[in-house]
Amino acid sequence: MALVTRPYFVQAAEAVIATQPRRFGVIASCIVAGAILAAAGAQVRNPALDPVADDFLSAVEFPVAAGQEPSAVPFEFVAVTIGRNDTLDQVFRGLQLKLSDLAELRNLPDVRKSLDMIRPGDVIQLTHLDGEIKSLTRRIDETATLSVTRPDGVFSANIVENPLESAEHSLRGSIESSLYEAVNAAGGTNRLAVELAHVFQYDIDFVNQAQPGDSFTVAYEQQFQDGEFVRDGDILAAEFVNTGKTYRAVRYVGPNGKADYYTPDGRPVRKAFLRYPVDYARISSGFSLARRHPVLNRVRAHKGIDFAAATGTPIKAAGAGRIASRGRNGGYGNAVVLAHKNGITTLYGHMSRFAKGQKVGDYVNQGQVIGYVGMTGLASGPHVHYEYRVNGVHKNPARVTVPKADPIPESLMADFKAQTAPLLARLDPPAAPAVQVAKAPVPQAAGSRAGR
Repeated sequence: MALVTRPYFVQAAEAVIATQPRRFGVIASCIVAGAILAAAGAQVRNPALDPVADDFLSAVEFPVAAGQEPSAVPFEFVAVTIGRNDTLDQVFRGLQLKLSDLAELRNLPDVRKSLDMIRPGDVIQLTHLDGEIKSLTRRIDETATLSVTRPDGVFSANIVENPLESAEHSLRGSIESSLYEAVNAAGGTNRLAVELAHVFQYDIDFVNQAQPGDSFTVAYEQQFQDGEFVRDGDILAAEFVNTGKTYRAVRYVGPNGKADYYTPDGRPVRKAFLRYPVDYARISSGFSLARRHPVLNRVRAHKGIDFAAATGTPIKAAGAGRIASRGRNGGYGNAVVLAHKNGITTLYGHMSRFAKGQKVGDYVNQGQVIGYVGMTGLASGPHVHYEYRVNGVHKNPARVTVPKADPIPESLMADFKAQTAPLLARLDPPAAPAVQVAKAPVPQAAGSRAGR
């Protein structure tokens, strides 16, 4: 069903002509209006459109017969919201626009890609006279807008850039119940809380290990556009104090342009293995050699950790490796086994389904989704059973010492220090204001004045 909008310039028109909504597979906001074009020098402004829309309207020329005064000329403004599986061909046909104009637009340099890569929810704004395109605008991404005009009967395209601006910001807070609530209470966003948890995910389990009284400090970028906040940017440096132990991380961009987080002495925060394969899950059963099985109701060793999470929650590879097995595996249900370096294997059980496009022998990266939480096999509720083995021997994933990644090379250490020193300084508490102590005047001796 079409939705009708009334831009500002239409409100100045003498009449608004209602049209029947056309069904052509798109959700279209359209208006058919008779607009009054004032005499030379008059300006038409439409704040409802993108900032470049004013240029479009000024570039539209309406024919006026010789000896006649300019009069109201019928034209049509259309704002089309793209739906699923829509194409520009369908849009043009549905609005009875000239397909020859679409072909001409696609032949403009660098326009075909910007015009054809449409996604559901995209909005295309255009004006036309009797199906002939006069102007078209389409936001390509958050910083670029495609602007097409037809001033002299010939299409002209331009990409209007509106870049984001960055500003640094710092935040401090203490944990009372959760990291999310603490970051929000300090004035941060959920996105910032997620990114902060990701920075320290190799050392801290924020669901099960964060305690009241823990504290954090984070220096990060905020991104703005036209003075309006858009989103949080990269974390530049961060500190988290967990049960009295301090963890620090700083962002460093190497000569190859790759960015990662390191400790102040140049060791990667990233480890060879994630602590847990599921984000923000609750440990429902720990590693134990004598646990009563909830389904079998008898004592048997539980050589892994169970993470309770909603069915369908993504399960990630704890470390980079190859898929050794993938399929039904007895009481484990749907399970994946990954083979890593140094004789290490990890198992992920009770999956509801596997990630698409993967097979035995494929290489997967650390953090890559390999399946989804379920309760296949011997399971009393949705969770993932995670095992960590070294040469076939089960180890407690919560206590095992995982291999460390290589530190910053000595050849880059000077550059590392130069980049990160000012960022780490932002984590230090603000200096207390200097206290000035007033000095009392020294009393003079009784005969000192007379002796002068």
